[in-house]
Amino acid sequence: MAQIICLCNEILDLDLRDYLDSHNINSIDELREAASICNKCMQCQELVEAEIYSARIRRQSAEASKS
Repeated sequence: MAQIICLCNEILDLDLRDYLDSHNINSIDELREAASICNKCMQCQELVEAEIYSARIRRQSAEASKS
């Protein structure tokens, strides 16, 4: 079940994961520059940063499995 991860913009965790899986975003600052997904409210920063980290790990795993 999807949960709201960013209260300000009502971004669902599943939507954020999909976005991060299809875009090479490595930091919350890059995310703020690239999309209107996260502003600077700081309420959801830890959750968003955890999703960015998880997406980076998934991308690295995908690259490793291609090799």
